Amino acid sequence: MRRLFALALLSLLLSACHVVYRQPVFQGNLLDKANVDQLAAGMTRQQVFALLGSPSVQDPFHAERWDYVASQRRGHGETEIKTFTVHFEGDAVARWEGEYFPEQDAALAAEMAKFGNLPKDKDKKKR
Repeated sequence: MRRLFALALLSLLLSACHVVYRQPVFQGNLLDKANVDQLAAGMTRQQVFALLGSPSVQDPFHAERWDYVASQRRGHGETEIKTFTVHFEGDAVARWEGEYFPEQDAALAAEMAKFGNLPKDKDKKKR
């Protein structure tokens, strides 16, 4: 009985110290810095779609803007949310603003490969 109590107390203390691993969570559009750097005024919606992908939010009440929203949470920390917005005039890009997680795709791939969540690149032989 005494060992069971000690084990229960130990597990309670460890759980309160945030010792338990929590996997990082990434959601939304992770934009590549090289693609964002290629944005130019006057680009069409199709060109922006090909460059950045589909927006997270395409509001029918604000058809002249596309919002790319991304969030990340690591461990027991707070969730960080960033929004990158592309504004259009007609079918052409007028301006863009906001924040995103630059170079996050490469860092995320390296981190997930460490935990075995992604397949490892191997030299594949053609048959």
